[in-house]
Amino acid sequence: MTAADLLHPEIETLDPAALRRLQETRFAAQWAYLGSSSALYRERLGAALAAPMDLDRIAALPLTEKETIRLTQERRPPYGEHVACAETEIVRLHRTSGMTGRALVMAQTAADAATTAAVGARAMRSAGLRPDDRVVHCLNYCLWTGGVTDHLILEAAGATVIPFGVGNTRELIAAIRELGANAISCTPSYPALLEKLLAEEGGIAPRDLGLTLALFGGEPGLDNPSFRQRLEAVWGFRVRNANYGLSEVLSILGSQCETTEDLHFHAGDAVFAELLDPATGERLPIRAGTVGELVATHLGKRCQPLLRYRTRDILTVTGDGRCGCGRSAWRFRVTGRTDDMFNVRGVNVFPTAVRAVIAGLETLSTGHFRIALAGPGPYDRIELTVEAAAGSAESGWADAARTIETAIRRQIGAAARVRMVAAETLPRTAGKTNWIERSPSR
Repeated sequence: MTAADLLHPEIETLDPAALRRLQETRFAAQWAYLGSSSALYRERLGAALAAPMDLDRIAALPLTEKETIRLTQERRPPYGEHVACAETEIVRLHRTSGMTGRALVMAQTAADAATTAAVGARAMRSAGLRPDDRVVHCLNYCLWTGGVTDHLILEAAGATVIPFGVGNTRELIAAIRELGANAISCTPSYPALLEKLLAEEGGIAPRDLGLTLALFGGEPGLDNPSFRQRLEAVWGFRVRNANYGLSEVLSILGSQCETTEDLHFHAGDAVFAELLDPATGERLPIRAGTVGELVATHLGKRCQPLLRYRTRDILTVTGDGRCGCGRSAWRFRVTGRTDDMFNVRGVNVFPTAVRAVIAGLETLSTGHFRIALAGPGPYDRIELTVEAAAGSAESGWADAARTIETAIRRQIGAAARVRMVAAETLPRTAGKTNWIERSPSR
């Protein structure tokens, strides 16, 4: 790794004290902007906006919830009071995926879009993307930010981008081969869809496509070593967790580098991050070993600025010193979501923990599963449908189910009831996979 591999070395190598000074300077201007331009925060904070504020003291300010933004957009569609700039400054609109409630309308000014592209490009360069790469981008080009926004991020990283989107998988395979793509940007579950088609076509192995780099995001699972190793063995590409972000904050603000599988927080000059104890709301120090909910404050957003926004993502800090790649940003893993968490007889359960258990039993299962939750909870057990390993005999499924139930009880501390189904039973998706299926009380 050399300085040339860093897209913005003047930011990416800043020591923590210098970064904090930069953040304070930018926040002072942002605080003044909220007071003059944000109807949402004038309503929420009132006269407090007239007094000076710094990043230590914002810990006493109220959190901004997604539901607050959702309600204001319902009252005054499409933006509500969440837009702080003139409407003539807005250059692009998106919607969130809506996987955790009614979709939000997200808007950007040209300056916001430029910041999004710059920070995301750092993440892609960190993950190994270079100007001599041709990357086929296979995320939805509809209203979701993962399409056009991440496309522009890939361009900002210097690569040649092939804007494919999702669907038409036969045409995708032809395009990869004919256009000489060597990298792919998609969700981690998408290669399984391609493998299925390649098997149906016959005679084409995944390695034959010549992909050498996979830039993944949008779903959990890449923290599982066996999942990564299988992808790399089957496809022959380097697996990179390259695309951690939140549409409301920044499309991409975290990715791994080539020396660690943990994620760097690349957005320190654009977003001030707090980690809060989910139970008490207390701010926690960002240092190795800390586990907390990410709360984000924009340092220069013009269109839809956020102050102390609850992301609901639970992060575990894995490092806070300079990385072997030369970057000084702290590193982390996403270990759950507070809004996906459910309670089983007093035990808080995250779907990512269930996924980790099942993925660790790869001889029994394909790794695909669904959790069924009936009603609001709490629940007596985890109700699971799990795909059996390809080619396994149905006569052995009962033993496999018991083994999975035992592993879940041992590793998570909750009871489970597992129903095994044949491989390829559960739907595959080109977008985000939702591991929980919710229904009203029986």
